Amino acid sequence: MMEKLIQITSGRGPLECQWVVSKVLKTFLEEVKNNNIDHEIIHRENGNVNMTVKSVSILLKGKNVKEFLKTWLGSICWEGKSTFRKLHKRSKWFIGIFEIENPETINFSEKDIRFQTTRSQGSGGQNVNKVNTAVRAIHIPTNESVFVQDTRSQLNNKKLSVIRLKERVMNVYIQQLENRMKETWNQHLQVERGNPVRTFSGTDFKNTYHDKSFKKQRNNLKNELKNYSNDLN
Repeated sequence: MMEKLIQITSGRGPLECQWVVSKVLKTFLEEVKNNNIDHEIIHRENGNVNMTVKSVSILLKGKNVKEFLKTWLGSICWEGKSTFRKLHKRSKWFIGIFEIENPETINFSEKDIRFQTTRSQGSGGQNVNKVNTAVRAIHIPTNESVFVQDTRSQLNNKKLSVIRLKERVMNVYIQQLENRMKETWNQHLQVERGNPVRTFSGTDFKNTYHDKSFKKQRNNLKNELKNYSNDLN
């Protein structure tokens, strides 16, 4: 199963572009579902008014993710008059969909944890500093660690350390994702105009996308030849 992290962004575009992002997001997720691709919204920044979105980052998982994204990555155009500024002359609004380089996935496993036991620190009873009940858990691949001395049971502290260490490691991964998102955002603040991969129009957001792939063109040619042959017969 392939994973891809993408971002739909209005860049530095005005409120109209934020509205387009919200509309594109809805259409995008509908097609994701129709193509049996799993998705998870990692980060979302709402727009300046209700029902608008500045940017959204989505993690996609599925067998056909790469082929699916070929029809989406790039600039997206909406043709229509602004619903926020009715006297505005501009009729074409651009947003962008870009792939974010995904940091290496962290597969958390207890096999990768090294445990160290030690005496608990501070006051807490007659035997608190005499028995090794405190536990330090170290995640070897990332070198992240936690120290737990909540209970007088070494076993319970060990269980707690695994839970807290997993949370810490996952938070590190999420922070890496957020940093990549910021990098992508900075790179695409100015969304490229012209030659959009998809064009939508009207307030009903009609999709006028045409598949320009070689496979699609070949199939169209086959159908034309087949129809031509039938006309001759």
